[in-house]
Amino acid sequence: IGFDGYAVGGLAVGESQHEMFSVLDDIKENLPFEKPHYLMGVGTPSDILGAVKEGIDMFDCVMPTRSGRTGLAFTWDGKLNLRNSKFQYDKSPLDDNCRIKDLNKYSKSYLNHLLKSDEMLASMLISLNNIYFYQQFMREIRRNINEGTFNSFYKKYINFFD
Repeated sequence: IGFDGYAVGGLAVGESQHEMFSVLDDIKENLPFEKPHYLMGVGTPSDILGAVKEGIDMFDCVMPTRSGRTGLAFTWDGKLNLRNSKFQYDKSPLDDNCRIKDLNKYSKSYLNHLLKSDEMLASMLISLNNIYFYQQFMREIRRNINEGTFNSFYKKYINFFD
């Protein structure tokens, strides 16, 4: 058709991740390789990795902020449900690697306390962490593609966040 880019929608609405990847695999030969491919409303880190493997370039999703509002944080150590009582006395930062607005100065125990107290600040801090993590994650995907190491990055992280 000659569009500037191509959007794929209607996935990640109930089918399994395997089915979603299968559909992306089936349609990629019909999408011009040289044009950007956008997958609407997806997703989790493993959804993104699998979709990139199938030729998708761009994403949008509420996952980082929706998860943040419920106390779920994405980090390079995996997903953390900060509502869990195991974080009640954990004085370690949410993510040592986070360098945005000194987010790493807030401990998991403090965030756990804020969540249990229904303080809005918890949702804000965890959402900001998640957005920062997703930016790092996408940066690492791009770096690994450029360096020709995407397959090993994919294998390392495809099931890491499940």
